[in-house]
Amino acid sequence: MTKAIGYAANHSFSRLKPLEFERDDPKAGEVEIEVLFCGVCHSDIHQVKNEWGNTVYPCMPGHEVVGRVTRAGGSVTRHKVGDMVGVGCMIDSCRHCEPCREHEENYCEGPNSWLATYNGPMVPAAMSPEHTNTYGRDNTYGGYSTVIVVAEDFVLRIPPALKPEVAAPILCAGVTTYSPMKHWGVKPGHTVGIIGFGGLGDMAAKLAKAMGAEVTLFTRSEEKLAEAEKLGAKAVLSTDKTAVAALKNSFDFMLDTVPEKHDVNPYVAMLKRNATLAVVGALEPLAPVNNQERAMHRKSVAGSIIGSIAETQEVLDFCAEHGIGPDVQVIPIQQINHAYKEVEHGEVRFRYVIDLASLKQEQAA
Repeated sequence: MTKAIGYAANHSFSRLKPLEFERDDPKAGEVEIEVLFCGVCHSDIHQVKNEWGNTVYPCMPGHEVVGRVTRAGGSVTRHKVGDMVGVGCMIDSCRHCEPCREHEENYCEGPNSWLATYNGPMVPAAMSPEHTNTYGRDNTYGGYSTVIVVAEDFVLRIPPALKPEVAAPILCAGVTTYSPMKHWGVKPGHTVGIIGFGGLGDMAAKLAKAMGAEVTLFTRSEEKLAEAEKLGAKAVLSTDKTAVAALKNSFDFMLDTVPEKHDVNPYVAMLKRNATLAVVGALEPLAPVNNQERAMHRKSVAGSIIGSIAETQEVLDFCAEHGIGPDVQVIPIQQINHAYKEVEHGEVRFRYVIDLASLKQEQAA
């Protein structure tokens, strides 16, 4: 066993505080990773506050994890000690269902779906037998911690061209936006609308531009209009009804990154015939969609959840190749509760990334 420390919440109304715990030693097929950086995702806040009604406490968030391999169990071949690696939203899946066999683990149809990096209670029998001792617990603890142990199949290679703190948010925000654009075939010359200009919207715009698309960002903030132009994207205030109406039937694809319940109907009207709007931000029920608008032009409103392990590696390599990544602000973990408030209030123009050296200093104190 390895002694570890992380930041966790004990209740939906409590602040994140230090929590000492133990990680299992890496078994066959597993690697131990010293966590260097961990991104702060809006879903961390949803989970800590139990806004999806499924949180298990203590809840230790963190699914945008970058670090170095410190130990490798027997039979590990993909990673070696010293490698810079990443861990995203999943640390295992049933591995036997059709989606898993087709390398789409993010749509695992096992008894409890894929195993989340944190807040991942799982029935042991649902997991691959070799990992039940490690993962068949009441809960999993994430990357707001000093160390993590993960099956090598769910560990990503961080390209040398990517700074580790920049790579961290790509493991969630990057693949969450890359996967649907790949699936629905965004290509050069396509017109792509990105709804919402937070951490997901920023990555979506950069990825779509690198794919050769013409990008239009929709935001409620006038302050973000100039930022969109810096990315080489057009920008529209979603509250400007005249500007919105002028874009009817104009987009080949739209990606909705808004992380809460909202009305998608104004955006459905902007889709071209046969085009799709994919929702990746909100998991709760949305306002009803006007089916007449959909039916008359054979438009689709769809959903997408993170991305597969293969797609996560693809987007890391794609970002390294094209020199793109999120704008990040690195913070010590002692500022995490303040950072949560700023994310909730929409006061962040970048992705917060935790420097876990600050936690190691706390452990040593």
